[in-house]
Formats: sequence, structure tokens, C-alpha cells
Amino acid sequence: MDRRSFLKSTGVYVTGSMLAECGMAKTLSAPAESSGGRLIFPLNQNWLYSVAAPVGADEQSFDDSAFERVVLPHNTVPTSWHNFDQRAYQVVSQYRRHFRLPDDIGDRHVFIDFEGVMTATTVWLNGNKIGKYEGGYTPFSFELTPYLNRESENVLAVEVDSRELPGVPPFGYQIDYLTFGGIYRDVALRVVPSTHIENVFAHGVDVLSHAPGLDVEVSLQSLAALKESLALEVTLKDGDAVLGRRIQKFTSAVGGQKLLQQTVQLRDFGVVNLWDVDRPYLYTVETRLLERARVVDHYICKTGFRTARFTDRGFELNGKIMKLRGLNRHQTFPYAGAAMPARVLRKDVEILKRELKCNMVRCSHYPQSRHFLDACDELGLLVLDEIPGWQHVGDQAWQDKAIDNVSRMIRRDWNHPSIILWSIRINESHDFHDFYVRTNALARKLDPTRQTIGVRYFQESEFLEDVFGINDFGFPLKAPNHPLYLNTEFVGAEFPTRPWDDNDRHREHILRFAHVYDQLASDAQYAGGLGWCAFDYATHADFGGGDHICYHGVMDIFRLPKPAAGFYKSQCDPSEEAVLEAGFHWAENDQPSGFKRGVICSNCELLKCYIKRDGKWHQIIELKPAHDEFPHLTYPPFFLSLPDGNDDWGDLRIDGYIQGNKIASKSLSGLGIDQKFSIHCDDTELFADGADAARIVLCVTDEYGAIRPLCNDPISISLDGPATLIGPKSLALVGGTAAVWVRARQEEGSVRLTAAHPQFGVQTIQIKLSAVPAERV
Repeated sequence: MDRRSFLKSTGVYVTGSMLAECGMAKTLSAPAESSGGRLIFPLNQNWLYSVAAPVGADEQSFDDSAFERVVLPHNTVPTSWHNFDQRAYQVVSQYRRHFRLPDDIGDRHVFIDFEGVMTATTVWLNGNKIGKYEGGYTPFSFELTPYLNRESENVLAVEVDSRELPGVPPFGYQIDYLTFGGIYRDVALRVVPSTHIENVFAHGVDVLSHAPGLDVEVSLQSLAALKESLALEVTLKDGDAVLGRRIQKFTSAVGGQKLLQQTVQLRDFGVVNLWDVDRPYLYTVETRLLERARVVDHYICKTGFRTARFTDRGFELNGKIMKLRGLNRHQTFPYAGAAMPARVLRKDVEILKRELKCNMVRCSHYPQSRHFLDACDELGLLVLDEIPGWQHVGDQAWQDKAIDNVSRMIRRDWNHPSIILWSIRINESHDFHDFYVRTNALARKLDPTRQTIGVRYFQESEFLEDVFGINDFGFPLKAPNHPLYLNTEFVGAEFPTRPWDDNDRHREHILRFAHVYDQLASDAQYAGGLGWCAFDYATHADFGGGDHICYHGVMDIFRLPKPAAGFYKSQCDPSEEAVLEAGFHWAENDQPSGFKRGVICSNCELLKCYIKRDGKWHQIIELKPAHDEFPHLTYPPFFLSLPDGNDDWGDLRIDGYIQGNKIASKSLSGLGIDQKFSIHCDDTELFADGADAARIVLCVTDEYGAIRPLCNDPISISLDGPATLIGPKSLALVGGTAAVWVRARQEEGSVRLTAAHPQFGVQTIQIKLSAVPAERV
């Protein structure tokens, strides 16, 4: 992705989200036409923040000079990566934003659009209460027009209650994750004419045929009665090339809050490139609202042509059976909670797709950022999108909020081709017949093109959805009891594993995943499975490992791999990447009978193992994949036992072969000595917008680059230049590794991060900060 495309996709450029009281839809905004149209003004910079909500802070004249200046996304308080008080961020805080409207907005209507605020949000403009919204994971919007000063300063006051409010999903009982707080997603001002496009749902028709079509369902909002005949112009584009265009006239006297629905059908534009996990092809749909020749409004979205259906033969993508292999993901991070910018969120998709070789992710247990979903569209990662909730279902008012969450999730996300399922049941809840009849009916009404799923933990549950989802942590797995069946969680919650655990535990962690996927491959009725989970995450004191962390991931909380990550990675075709990952720490072995049954994850056909003695490599054994133990896996693990037990020790080298050709090699040290300190940065160029950030990984390795998991050395960090550190300046390595993030300030220049190890000295990283257009308001 080039710089301009990244800016447009992340909201730094002239882009944003279009929301309405009844829901949300994403739009990439074009500059307004001279005769009218919409303008989107990102509103992420220049906020003032107080961790407490002082009396009178909603008034325009309130003295906020003592408030802290912050940039969104923002967490209420910084935290440690573990061992912190779960009540620390649960505060009622205050945000204020001063702004002046540009001169070119005329008499258009102005909305404030929030993509995500945790948990309850009350908004005032110039001392006037605009409204309140309860919900931390779904978008909401308020109209500001009646109280705007169009020629002088405006003051927006936002009170944020980040406590766990029992009347708001997912709260009401215990939940196994932390929700953090603050305005942690993007905010924008949306300026639109009285009659405007509220939402667009573009979806393909007969896409596998030689004559595919596109139906574009347009929701129009008219805040005053329509008096003129209008028209909708819909254009389908492949890059800059126009594939099809249609203009459709309509007349309506509808006004007020009721939406006017119009469907424009595009046909005869020829065969299209299908969106697929290996070739995620995206098209652009431009919708313009016209009054005679004048452009009234303009809306742009992306779409992909594909079919995605669960059948009694498994999951079909574009008519071809695909076994699903993926992980669950919580959208939280060390130090910053959920308040990370687009680049960091998109990095998780790269990790899932390219490092872990997943073809699917479950958004557990709430809708996740549009930046994450955009990256899933662009990189080809299938998505299960889920409403907020965890086991508990509350009273009627609580259920009504959950129903509203269904609507907001679907109307925000329905143009993402990566999304193949709407999960509209509270995760692992008991049966609530009337409630789940409502969630399914609403999902099917809003989007009849996708199937619904409900995730439960017991097979006797009432089945109202299209796909039966089950969290099955036993082994062997239960046999499918419905023809459309997806395993949505397994392994992690029943077998937490830390990076520094011994070889026995890591071996068992790997083999549990391997046995599950072997069984999933044994029967077409299993559509596949989503392991629990991708990354370790922060949780309540009732759960986790005693330090508020659930060590359930195949990667740690810093997004660094544990040995079980090697199993996921090894399941890709070697034409994509030759994988050879040792599932053990070679220099650490407490087995009294010698090194036995070390697991190696690889997609090779043959492994040759060598021990280094007297400076020379000596071959000790050849290994074949364990097809006898895993008869259904295409790429089973290998098992290594030393022929002479502990007597034959030294450095280990493993070479991987396919058809007689060596395609991979890995060496492991037998010395058991910390040898090197190194640091790595995910991106060495950031945008100077006050939010953009990159991860810095710190690690101690052996001479071959393998992490030393028993190293917990102290590291001191200093930062020079216009940036801030997300994380502490002094920290201890955890299992040989740790990470911090560098966050750009609003000043172009160069940043130098220096990390010092007490034995191995200093390492540095240089990061360039590039200027971006300033926010206009």
C-alpha cells in the first residue's frame, strides 16, 4: 500500500466515518462539490482531557486550561502490561474540544460521529446537552446543527463513563477480558446537506456466472420534505476504470427521521475478479445523489465479489470447499488498552495472515475497529463478526441494547467482503428463545446475503441460527450434531502456556492444537476451527494467571510467538513459505532420561538432524512427519529423540527437504548462554499526526538468534525527538522478550530510540516522522 492509500484508509487524510442515529456506515469522503455535498473532518487532534469530570466541565465558559492535551485514540489512564488494578481505568472522565467551522460549509447539517467510546458517553455542545449513548464497541452519532456557532468558536464537551455498567452489554456479570476506557477510536465531524446518503450496502449478484450483477441498496436521509425529483448515480470502478454506471430517478415526499430506501441494480459490466483469500480483489462503488445536474451528496465504499456459504460439505468460498483455520482475537494491547492507531491494528492482520498463516479470525467478543476489518479485506483474512457479550444476558432493557448492537454492527460492516458470518448470540450464553429469535430476524432482514451463527458451549442448545457454533475444549471433539457446524474455540483456555514454560508444557500445547486440527480434517461436517486464541490478553482477577493476564495465546501479549505459533505457521503450503520451527528450547532439558520426543513443526517431507561436535556437524537422525499419529493433517509435526540421550549433546541443526531439495534450515545453540541483545521496529517511518505508532521488539538471543526464554534482564529505554513512548522507560524482559511502542507527536522530524542492556550494551532505532495535512477544524 502506498503512502496516499494508507493515509486515506486510516483517517489521516480527508476521510472518515458516516454515522446516523440509526446506525453507521463507513465512507471514504471525496471533497465536496462546489454546489454542495458532504465534507468529513477528522476530529482526533487537539482534545483536552481530565481523568476526573469536574463540575461545570460541560459549560462553554469552563476554564479547561489545566486539562491535558491529548490525541485520539486515547485510553483513560496508562497501565502496565500486567499486575495492574482493574479498577484504575474505570473512571468518569472529561474530554473537551474547541473548534471553528470552515467558511465553506454553508447551511448544511453537522453531525459528530464516534466510532467507539467505552462505556457511556454524554455529549454537550456550547453548554447544550446533545445526547447520551451507552455502549463501548458500536458507533454512534449526534446532530450538532441546532447549537452550532457558525461564525465563532464552538466547545464540544464529552463526559465518558468507563465503568463496567451492568445495564450495558457485555456487562452485568463477570467477563473474561478487560474493556479499558476513553475515546479509543476515531471521531469526525460529518457535514451533509439536508437530503443526504445515510448508508450504502453494495453486494454482488450471480457472481460466479458469466453475467454477474451488483445491487446497491441506498439509504437516504431527508431532514426536510423532498420537493424536487432526485436521482441516484451509481458507478462501479476497478481502480480508475469505469466498469458500469446507472442513473435512477425517484420522487418522494418523505421527510424527518424516516429513511428512504432505494436499490440501484448494475448489470452487463462483464466478468469480475473474485475476492478470495489468496487474491483479495476489491472494487470501488461511487454513489452520487443528484438534483438535476447538481451533485447533492457523494458516498464511496469498497466491495468485493464473492460467494461464502456454509454447507453440509463444509465451508465454500466461491463454490470451492475450504477448511477454515484461524484464531480468536481480543483487540487490546499492553500499556494502551484498546487505544491503538490504525497502523498497529492493521499489523495484527499481517501477523494472523502472514506469520500464523490463518485464513480466518473471530472478533471475540465484540465488533472490532474498521481499520482492522479494512486490512482483512485487503490481505484476504475471513472474519466472524460478533456482538458484544460474554455468557451473561440481562433484562429486557439490556436485551434491547444488544439488539441495537446487532443493527449497528451489521450496518457498519456489511460492505466488508472478508466478513462471512454475523455472530448474533451472546458468547457462551444459555438459551433465550425470544431474544435470539429477534437477533436472527434482524440480521437476516438487514443482510440476507450472509449466514448467522451463535456460539455456545453445549450441544443441547436450541439452534436458531444458520450455522451451529460451539466452543469445545475437550478432546476428542464432540461429533457435529448439525450439518452446518463450526468449532469456534478450543485448547487455550484449558491449557494456558507462558513463553518461559518448560519443554513438556510447550510440547503439549502444540500437540493439543495438532490433534484438534487433525480431527477437524477427518470429517467434512467440521467446517474447520478457530483456536483460542491468537494473543495473550488482560483479564479480571477472577480469571487468568494471577497477574491479570490470560496466557491463552499462541503468541504473547506483545504479539511475539510461542512455540505453538509454529504449528499454525507450518500448515501453509511450502510454495507459500517453507516452515521449520522447533517446538522446544534446545539448551534447556530437565528430562532425566535425555531429550525425548521434541516436536518440530514443519511443512517439509523430510528432516535431517545434525549435532555439532569438535567444530563439525555430524548427522544423527532423519525424521519423517508423524502421519501415523495425525493421519488427516497434510503437514503433521515431526518428533525428535536423541539416539544417545544426553551423551550426544551440542548445537543442533535441522535441515528440511522436499523432493530431495533442501529448502529450510535452522540451528539451535546447546550452550545455554545469553549471547546477543537486539531490537527491531515494525515500521521506521510514521506519520506526524499525534497518533501513529510502531512496535519496538526487544530480545536476548543465543548466537543463532533463538530467544532465551529464561532471560529476564532489565532494559532501560530513552527516546529523543518528537515522539512519546507507549510503555515504561525501564522494564524487565519477559521470557527473553518485551516490546514497547513509539507514538509520533505532531511534528515532523527524526526520532531515536536507545535501549540499553546491562551486559550487551546499547542498541538504537531511527524512525522518520513525515508531515501530514493538519485537521481543518
